[in-house]
Amino acid sequence: MTTEPDLQDTPQEPSQDLTGPPCVMTFNANDPSGAGGLGGDVATLSAMGAHPLPVVTAVLMRDTAEVFDHHGIDEDVIVEQARSILEDAAISAWKVGFLGSAEGVSAVAEILSDYPDVPLVSHVPNLAWMEEADLEAYHEAFRELVLPQTEVLVGNHKTLTDFLLPEWDADRPASPRELANAAAEHGTRFVLVTGVQLPDHFIDNVLATPEGAITGEKFERFDTSFIGAGETLSAALAAMLANGAELHIAASEALAFLDQSLDAGFRPGMGSVVPDRFFWAQPPAEEDEAQAGTDIESPQDPRHVH
Repeated sequence: MTTEPDLQDTPQEPSQDLTGPPCVMTFNANDPSGAGGLGGDVATLSAMGAHPLPVVTAVLMRDTAEVFDHHGIDEDVIVEQARSILEDAAISAWKVGFLGSAEGVSAVAEILSDYPDVPLVSHVPNLAWMEEADLEAYHEAFRELVLPQTEVLVGNHKTLTDFLLPEWDADRPASPRELANAAAEHGTRFVLVTGVQLPDHFIDNVLATPEGAITGEKFERFDTSFIGAGETLSAALAAMLANGAELHIAASEALAFLDQSLDAGFRPGMGSVVPDRFFWAQPPAEEDEAQAGTDIESPQDPRHVH
C-alpha cells in the first residue's frame, strides 16, 4: 500500500511568471542627467520589452554637458545587490556599462562567471574624464575579466579603437573587422561598432567578427551632440537578445531603435541632446494637427532634432 505525499510538506520552487517580459540585469553607474547610466538602461530596456534589474556600480557627478567626478560603490555592495535578486529572479541577458573601478570590474566579472549561458552585452563608454592611472587600471581589468565573457562589445569607433588598439598609428582608421579581431584576442565573439565616418554626411554602424562584417546600418549624421547614445544601443541589444532574437536581427532592431530615439531627442538642460526612448508613445503629428482643428502648417516639433 502506498500513500500520497503530503503536498504541504513538499518543497516548492519559487513561482515565476513565464508570460511576463524577460529580465535583464544591468550593471552601471547612476547618471543624474538620466541620459545614460542606469536611468538610460532602465528606460531603454522597458521600452524594448524587457524588465530591468539595475545594479548600481558608481555615482556620477555630471550634467548634460560633462562629467565632473564619480564615486565607485564598494565591491561587496555591488555583489550583494546582484546576488540578492539573482537568488529570486531568472535573467535572460546581462548589460554591462561603467563599473566604477578596477575592483568593481572584478566583482562584476565574478558574478557573470556563474552564469556562462546568459548572453552578455558590454558597452565601453568614453571615460576620458578619469585620472589616467585609474583609467589604465580599469581598462586592463575590463580586458582581462569582462571581455572573455562578452558576447557583443558595443562602442563608438574611436572609443573602441583607443580601448582595443591603443597603439594604433596607421594613417587610416581601424576597420570594424580589425576591432573585432582585437576583441577576439580577449575572448569576445562580436563587436558592434558605431560612428564609422562615411562621405556625404553619413555614418556606418557595423556588427562584425574577425571574419568580417555581419550586418550594419548607415544613417545620416546628426548636426548636434548627444549623450546616452551608446547606453541606448547596448541596452536595446540586450533587450532584443533577452527576447530571443537572433543576433543579426537584434543588432538591426537595436540600431533602428537608437536612430529613432536620437531623431526624437530633446535637450532638458543647456548641454547635449538626450535620446527619447519613448518616441513611439508620442502622438503622430497629423493627429496633433487634427486635434488643433486648423489647416495652418504648424512649426516643427522642437523635440525632433533631425
